[in-house]
Amino acid sequence: MRIRTAETSGPALMPGSDYIAHVDVNSFYASAERAFNPSLEGVPVVVLSNNDGCVVTRTAEAKALGIPMGEPWFKIAPRAKAWGLVALSSNYELYGDISSRVMELLGRYSAWVEVYSIDEAFLGVNGTPIQIRKLGRTIKDAVRRHVGVPVCVGIARTKGLAKLANKLAKHNPDFAGVCHWESIPEDVREGLMSRLSVVELWGVAARLTKRLNAMGIHTILDLKNTNPVLIRDRFSVVLMRTVLELQGTACIPMEEERVGRDQLIFSRSFSTPVTTAADMGQVMSVYAQQASARLAKHGLQAKVLTAFAGTSNYNQDSISYPSVCVPLPLPTADPVLLHRAANSLCERIYEGVKYVRAGIMVTDLRPTGNQSPLELFENPHEERGIGPLLEAVSKRYGRGSIGLGSAGVRGGPDWSMKREMLSPRYTTHWDELLLVKAS
Repeated sequence: MRIRTAETSGPALMPGSDYIAHVDVNSFYASAERAFNPSLEGVPVVVLSNNDGCVVTRTAEAKALGIPMGEPWFKIAPRAKAWGLVALSSNYELYGDISSRVMELLGRYSAWVEVYSIDEAFLGVNGTPIQIRKLGRTIKDAVRRHVGVPVCVGIARTKGLAKLANKLAKHNPDFAGVCHWESIPEDVREGLMSRLSVVELWGVAARLTKRLNAMGIHTILDLKNTNPVLIRDRFSVVLMRTVLELQGTACIPMEEERVGRDQLIFSRSFSTPVTTAADMGQVMSVYAQQASARLAKHGLQAKVLTAFAGTSNYNQDSISYPSVCVPLPLPTADPVLLHRAANSLCERIYEGVKYVRAGIMVTDLRPTGNQSPLELFENPHEERGIGPLLEAVSKRYGRGSIGLGSAGVRGGPDWSMKREMLSPRYTTHWDELLLVKAS
């Protein structure tokens, strides 16, 4: 569909008004790989999850092959060679570094940047419609030129509309990667929203879509035209805000730092199944230490710890999903208490059963020192700062250099992550730097 652009003197636009720009890297993991390996351009590429399990990123060429998101690698591996498909393990070191470079660059264009995830951010921007569109193109070109990854930019008066504008910029070539929502005539905007299912909207998942469909709300335009108070009464305040954002009322504030986290989860699938309680104890020890470090970093303490494990969904012969929920004696980030609580899961592990994933979740979080215990109940380990000490040693000498209990066993656990198709970590490891040969 050909998109008309409104004249700059359109009545909906006020020079000098505040706008929100949403910048999102296209197929981020695959784009980061292509930035250092140009031979991947034009080739179908998929990036796999932990332990080379499932597809988590697809290039446009891979999507054209009909490869769905989340498809297990073992299902598509037999046809990969015939397709010319390139599969890569997740290179988290590379992606983290590329992400920080993108975010640093975006900071040059606005003093108000909210990093929403590893590959997307919101920016507060001002200007006339011409200036806003020019700024969007400048950001898009700068990220491509200086970091090497493609981005699309959506700009609107609310976060919800900026996300929607970005989606349009990504999927409609007429926008050339930059969409300023208010520059589109009203009738065209409504036409675009009437062709998009409500499930395409930020924060609306499949289950919620079914409930909306039952009310006769099928498209984004349908939701926009619904009474927000009715939506609040039938669903939630969160969805009501989404409706208001679609109507042009900004009600999701910018956050310099995302706050209000109410849980932390540490979970991973294993490269080699864990079959004994002793090995599961090692897993729990590692996760407890990581949870302690993360809580200390954010100045938080937890009151409840939940530990869980599970067998493969594809193994119907042996099914086991043990879990425990342990109320902690006091709000704490102490690795000793977290380690003890997490290891209670081992009592529910069946010897010989192949567990392929496990994790811990700490909840009921509160700021450190918000509630001081009586002297009788003070935790001596926490007072001695064992958690920060472990983290400081790990930072200086590397992960695995120190640990509590079996988490400190040298040699490394054999259940740790498998990455057999890992590309070089070009920007973070000296011995993997890219070589350039000049003739």
